[in-house]
Amino acid sequence: MTAQLSDTITVHRLGAGIGARIDGVRLGGDLPERAVAAVREALLTHKVVFFREQHHLDDAGQLAFARLLGEPTLAHPTVKGSENVNVLPIDSDHGKANSWHTDVTFVDRVPAISVLRAIELPPYGGSTVWANTARAYDELPPALKALVDRLWAVHTNLYDYAGHVDSTRIGGVDVKEEAYREEFRSQRYETEHPVVRVHPETGERALLLGHFVKRIVGLTSTESQAVFQLLQDRVTRLENTVRWQWADGDVAVWDNRATQHYGVADYDDARRRLHRITIAGDVPVSVDGIASTPITGDATHFSAL
Repeated sequence: MTAQLSDTITVHRLGAGIGARIDGVRLGGDLPERAVAAVREALLTHKVVFFREQHHLDDAGQLAFARLLGEPTLAHPTVKGSENVNVLPIDSDHGKANSWHTDVTFVDRVPAISVLRAIELPPYGGSTVWANTARAYDELPPALKALVDRLWAVHTNLYDYAGHVDSTRIGGVDVKEEAYREEFRSQRYETEHPVVRVHPETGERALLLGHFVKRIVGLTSTESQAVFQLLQDRVTRLENTVRWQWADGDVAVWDNRATQHYGVADYDDARRRLHRITIAGDVPVSVDGIASTPITGDATHFSAL
């Protein structure tokens, strides 16, 4: 399905539940206001959008485009970015983010949008998969919605929820170097978020879970794991996902408030490097209008909003 948004901009839907490719847009800080509005509309509708042939972009151009979508955060609350303080290298030399997660949910002001640009790609593999957490919630049976609407979860950068993952994985990153691991956990963060948040722009309800979840509040560890896995399985059903095979010049933009993603580590020892910029978001709010609460760590330096 293709939608013609203007004389030059077209949106090609990639799946029933999530994903679209946008053609006819040259990303950068000089993108016209109408084009920015079209990109944002497609993003809110499809949750993740992809742009091909953006070879002209460098870090400065990527940042200039990102600023059109909102105020960029620092690269990460604990990990140093590149020479540009807003740019985080996603580099296989430091590990592989091969677990389902939403970016930086261990702080109270979860980023609203992420912008990811391909820098160096392996000769095969290395795709990324996104899942629509709003659709996952919408397709829950009414009885399960009634339960999860009242649940809260603690997210942390020091906790690895998935029991099958090896001990070197910290907070969604399969760490190869001790120095990177130590940097990631140099400052401890824990935040209590609603399991169901209300999207501040669309009003949709979306599941707020992923790899940084430590426990479900008020449940035993066994109950917590069972409920977590039940809901995660709903999020990551194949029908609720889109998989993107990266090519040189590609840029992906996703709504971090309504998605999870997973970097597929199927490229052996080849190098894979992308640069990420996140856009500041607000504090998630539950269906009852209650805001998330930071428990440990002050992340005001990460996001000014």
